[in-house]
Amino acid sequence: MLSKKLFSIIISFFGFIKILLFFCKIESLHYSKMNSNSKTFTDIYNTHYKKAFYFVKSYVHDESIAEDIVSESLIKLWEQLKQREINPIAPFLLTILKNKALDFLKHQEVERAALEEIKSWREYDLSIRICSLEECNPYDIFSGEVESIVNSTLKLLPPQTRDVFMMSRFQNKSNKEIAESMNISIKSVEYHITKTLKVLRVALKDYLPIFFFLFI
Repeated sequence: MLSKKLFSIIISFFGFIKILLFFCKIESLHYSKMNSNSKTFTDIYNTHYKKAFYFVKSYVHDESIAEDIVSESLIKLWEQLKQREINPIAPFLLTILKNKALDFLKHQEVERAALEEIKSWREYDLSIRICSLEECNPYDIFSGEVESIVNSTLKLLPPQTRDVFMMSRFQNKSNKEIAESMNISIKSVEYHITKTLKVLRVALKDYLPIFFFLFI
């Protein structure tokens, strides 16, 4: 028994052949009434646009995209006709349409795969955040381990940096009050606080939500 995929390929092949024969029939009827030297772009356009449009649209499923592909294909056909004799025209044009439609569909496939990958990553990230929050125990914020990390990290800082940070975060003093108390500029206060936050963020990398809750 034929697989669905193989059956689909066979149907598509016979559909393509049917369309090609239709193109050739229309072209033959039209150009039998014309001298090959009298072909203009308007002739090409009027003869092929409608059937080319429906052919492409049946694959790309987008009217504006189909219009663009057909217009580009007819221009390419016309440029080739100016350089050499093409007979019959229909298979040549259909090849151009096919390749341009394929390029569009393959590009869509790449975009779809990328979007699926992004969606998959977002779902994974969301799952991790849900699990992390479910496991978060508010009492851990004030656990001995976190407090120990904070204290040991602050001890490694220069005295002035440590004092500025403790006055800011533990004594709730404003930058202006700290500057006046320590006889330094407000910019210096901001520098010491920023420096400490960077160090603490690294030290509490396994407790980042707690870091944000306590110090930001």
